[in-house]
Amino acid sequence: MSTFTVETQQHPDRAVITVCGEMDLQTCPKLAQAASVLALDGKPLHLDLSGVSFMDSSGLNVLLLLHQRLHGEGSRLIVTGLQPQPARLLQVTGAYGLFSADASTVAAPEAAQTV
Repeated sequence: MSTFTVETQQHPDRAVITVCGEMDLQTCPKLAQAASVLALDGKPLHLDLSGVSFMDSSGLNVLLLLHQRLHGEGSRLIVTGLQPQPARLLQVTGAYGLFSADASTVAAPEAAQTV
């Protein structure tokens, strides 16, 4: 089993959570807990997923819940550093467009293939 880490940082203009490891049913509660204790006060939350090579529906659920929370607070979730598999998951589920992202750090999802 790979190591899963969540690091939070508070900046004057934003909060940053950096995640490393696989986002799945066993690890996502740690990310949800870290995000729940952040006082954002309208600041955006930058979620750096450059260290995440795999995300399942549990990870997607955490992202959607964070998006919903922040939208309700008048803020936003900015997801950066998507690797191919998590980007593909967001694309296939239609959630890719929900997250503001810095295009220079987000890998473009591979084109969908018709089977």
